Amino acid sequence: MKRVVVGMSGGVDSSVAGYLLKQQGYDVIGVFMKNWDETDENGECTAEDDYADAKSVCLKLGIPFYSVNFVKEYWDNVFTYFLDEYKKGRTPNPDVLCNSEIKFKCFLEYARKTFDADYIATGHYVRNEVTEDGVKLLRGLDRNKDQSYFLSLLSREQVASALFPIGDIEKPKVREIAASLNLRTADKKDSTGICFIGERNFTKFLKTYLPAQKGDIVDIDTNKVIGTHSGLMYYTIAQRRGLGIGNLGSGERWYVAKKDLENNILYVACGHNNPHLFTKGFSSDSINLINPLSENEIRCTVQYRYRQKEIPCTLKLVGEGCEVIFDSPQTGVAEGQVGVFYDGEVCLGGAVIDRSLK
Repeated sequence: MKRVVVGMSGGVDSSVAGYLLKQQGYDVIGVFMKNWDETDENGECTAEDDYADAKSVCLKLGIPFYSVNFVKEYWDNVFTYFLDEYKKGRTPNPDVLCNSEIKFKCFLEYARKTFDADYIATGHYVRNEVTEDGVKLLRGLDRNKDQSYFLSLLSREQVASALFPIGDIEKPKVREIAASLNLRTADKKDSTGICFIGERNFTKFLKTYLPAQKGDIVDIDTNKVIGTHSGLMYYTIAQRRGLGIGNLGSGERWYVAKKDLENNILYVACGHNNPHLFTKGFSSDSINLINPLSENEIRCTVQYRYRQKEIPCTLKLVGEGCEVIFDSPQTGVAEGQVGVFYDGEVCLGGAVIDRSLK
């Protein structure tokens, strides 16, 4: 009997994943990962509630339950990176890194060492295929919940070592299964936002760790100072809310166009069609490919934000990195974001954006 260790998050998705694996005849063990140990702004530790929910589900399903603490690993490998990126004026996605560094690395090593596990499993809405011809990471059947974007930095070995029991099920059916089993997570609200911030105010959270330095907001077309920003780290490219400058009588909205870290200037552009907002592509110094490409230059699609519509592009490998050229200019490309590449349903891999190409 194959043994699988399930990452039980205390949510409905991992709950049903554990149930389905047991139904499929696996020797199932549930483990709760503690990756963050702070309370929220109300003084509550949501991890305690999640732990209780995960334990309750495992008890109900007759699955052995354990807990493991990865707080130090998370701080060293994910949170420190998150802060460093913001110091550089970039826009990181720590949830992508959490998967490659913690859930599918530290957790996989722990599951193998502690339980001699054949596989780990999670409640992600993705699918994988492991055949003699190779390994594929596929989008989840429920395109509204597809989470392949967040697993784009996994290695081929990590993808092959994982099971994704709900990848071919739609979310309403997952909740239906949980309700039929009378699991306490059946109606539990999905977690949103960055894992360690959750429902908290993002700016307020960031101020706790990084000192803010006010500076000028400058119209990129006229080079005139039109306002004051509260710290470059709080803004991202193409942002239009929270700039505090109104429409200045133009009737058009203003958008973040560029961040000058050296001079502490936030450049903004007026109107959503302003040429300064558009880029023809991006480049990265490092690319993660789940499988090698057959050629150095291919046609594919890319997403540089979760839930974004796929953008047709040309992907060219350059040294250890890549260059991506969109079929038509795009807005909102920010350094630090993750560009994720697809060939139809297949996730090819991803790359952290180092430069936008004008």
